[in-house]
Amino acid sequence: MDPVVFDTAAWPAPAKLNLMLRIVGRRPDGYHRLQTVFQFLDHGDWLWFIPRDDGVIERVGEIVGVSPAADLAVRAARLLQQVTGTQLGATIRIAKQLPMGGGLGGGSSDAATVLVALNQYWRTGLTIAALAELGLQLGADVPVFVHGHAAWAEGVGEQLTPITLDEPWFVVLIPPCSVATGAVFNDPELTRNSPLLTIADFVKGAGGNDSEAVVYCRYPKVAAAAAWLGQHGKARLTGTGACVFAAFPDIVSARQVLERLPLDCTGFMARGCNRSPLHERLARAQ
Repeated sequence: MDPVVFDTAAWPAPAKLNLMLRIVGRRPDGYHRLQTVFQFLDHGDWLWFIPRDDGVIERVGEIVGVSPAADLAVRAARLLQQVTGTQLGATIRIAKQLPMGGGLGGGSSDAATVLVALNQYWRTGLTIAALAELGLQLGADVPVFVHGHAAWAEGVGEQLTPITLDEPWFVVLIPPCSVATGAVFNDPELTRNSPLLTIADFVKGAGGNDSEAVVYCRYPKVAAAAAWLGQHGKARLTGTGACVFAAFPDIVSARQVLERLPLDCTGFMARGCNRSPLHERLARAQ
């Protein structure tokens, strides 16, 4: 397939940060009840699509460690196809920039981009709300990427209230390890009874990440990255990790920190976004 065809229509799948993550209880089905705050970054994966008439969903290119059958992007396309009854298919190419097990939401963001983009290409006519409901079948983080606005989230992360936040520059460190979310949530030392907060509490500075203690204990490399970044700003874990981040007031100060990275760690800087780059792209497509 000619890559030039793909390159004319790139769709972003942005990273997210959890600016706060509190675990306030556990449901009878074992899922944890959360309070968290999502904000997007102007950095992430990129996806390209070619609609096709034969109904085939095809992912081209290799993604290390993720087979096409297990890929949330492929699963999202097939789910949309099944629910809408369309006879169309698509060839999908994904350029991965977000690490797996990093807490940046790469797989969920890819799935959301597939739902939003193919809803356009296939003219299936679903609303954003309907696409978000579909996305919840794929993962608790998918709806926020579909809705495309920074949000206060509760439930398992799917009950969303749009929120307007400052949009600083972030330095994000990627430790040389991958965190298993399931292991963190099943750890007996995990805090599961944090008191409920309000949005006003968060705005005043309350929050934190209840998974940090467990992750830092289980993954010394994550703890080391947080300790290093903490010398330059307020270092926090996103989601259950492994990535850690700190906010800076401008691109110059963020770049200065990034240029001092230790050799055993990689990272990037990106601007926080209240409106997802995915929705900027959608607006241009309509």
